[in-house]
Amino acid sequence: MWKFNAILLSSAAIALAACSGEPTAPPPKTLIYAGLPVRGSLADAKRAGFDNCIEMDGGHLRCRRSGVMLLGEGPYEAALDLIGGDGRGGFLQITLWHDRDQSAVLKVGDALKKRGWTASYTGEGGRGDQMILVHQGAPAHFSIDLSYWGKRRVRILPE
Repeated sequence: MWKFNAILLSSAAIALAACSGEPTAPPPKTLIYAGLPVRGSLADAKRAGFDNCIEMDGGHLRCRRSGVMLLGEGPYEAALDLIGGDGRGGFLQITLWHDRDQSAVLKVGDALKKRGWTASYTGEGGRGDQMILVHQGAPAHFSIDLSYWGKRRVRILPE
């Protein structure tokens, strides 16, 4: 029995050490686009008002902000998911959504198309589940959920 307990304690100690370890890479270089943080550090997130943070699963920290405007549309809820329970690994995208209006995020796609952005779709045929918007020379691209399942989101990702 003591061998089983020793193995169990050793396994638990290894798992705990893995969860509390340092991120393997420093935070990525800061990128602000359309007035929002797209990539950066925890300090960048907090400077941009993303100071409502909660540890999600030991592997990442989610920092949120309400009332976010994007290209004259909104207000939206927004979140940055930082790598590591303490956020030291930084973030690589921003996610926006509307709590009550599933169609609200589609307005961002319309605004981008009016500005000359090109849209393509993932999925099969003309029925995609994501609208991807790109613009030559832009440091980021947009991904907008089209599916009716779950909350529709807009994600801004670095190129």
